[in-house]
Amino acid sequence: MNKLPSINDLTQPIVQELINRADALRIGIEKDSCDATIVDAGINYPGGLEAGRLISEICLGGLGNVSLTHTNTAPQWPLSVYVHTANPVLACLGSQYAGWQLSHGEGKEAFYALGSGPGRAASLREPLYEELAYKDKANNVCIVMEVDKKPPSELLAKMAEQCGVGAENLTVILTPTKSLAGVVQVVARVLETALHKAHELKFPLERIIDGAGSAPLCPPIPDFVQAMGRTNDAILFAGRVQLYVSGSDEDAKELATNLPSNTSKDYGKPFAKVFADAKYDFYQIDQMLFSPAQVSVTAVESGNTFIAGEVNLDLLKESFGG
Repeated sequence: MNKLPSINDLTQPIVQELINRADALRIGIEKDSCDATIVDAGINYPGGLEAGRLISEICLGGLGNVSLTHTNTAPQWPLSVYVHTANPVLACLGSQYAGWQLSHGEGKEAFYALGSGPGRAASLREPLYEELAYKDKANNVCIVMEVDKKPPSELLAKMAEQCGVGAENLTVILTPTKSLAGVVQVVARVLETALHKAHELKFPLERIIDGAGSAPLCPPIPDFVQAMGRTNDAILFAGRVQLYVSGSDEDAKELATNLPSNTSKDYGKPFAKVFADAKYDFYQIDQMLFSPAQVSVTAVESGNTFIAGEVNLDLLKESFGG
């Protein structure tokens, strides 16, 4: 069996590219008072699509490729985010998934975020890593946060400690949902949503061999709830994923049948409305909603492919304002 790589080591060249090309990418680089490096990709700096593309590859632990392509999936919004990784379980669940709950303070001054990226595998704050049988020890670590303000220094120092590095070896990348970079890095989670739902459906992760996905790039919008809604809807209503799995045709067909977003009881309206109807309580939303619109699952031992779900352009237009 191949030895699993250090995803933090794999991402360091991309992190350094962000830092070295900061001016060209229109992002900000600063040292926090605790000595951690902060990359601002959309708060006080405009950032852009290319910054978002690189950040998406960092989120994938250096195990995937992210590109921007023109497709005819949604003609009004032809620019799509395409993602591929030859190690989808580690890249998507072990790195890209926003699973590290981070918080500091109380009341109006409290800071809360979900951390994604390879630093999660160094901190090991989630039970998921026992199931993945993976831990990463690296000299430098990186975490991505979808936030619109800088984390407190106390939290950054604590994160570094939990990752087993000095604060000077921690890089935190900030991508507000309303920013162009933020839009790219969220839509680039189209494949990850399929992996996460497959995990929730109890499909054996070791049987997911390869995968790719794409979704249209939604227009950014200043309102946070609407921006979050659009990035989710890009995946829910027009995301398309291809998975390659081992095992029987019956298992592949069952996975394909249950994966698409339209199997959820909350499917049928833009996510911003779903969120409002849930009284803005994320945990009141059916977690089975978060998945691509259409999936193709190929059973590699038979060569048969099973397709389920559909692209819903009417709901996409309602969300995107088309």
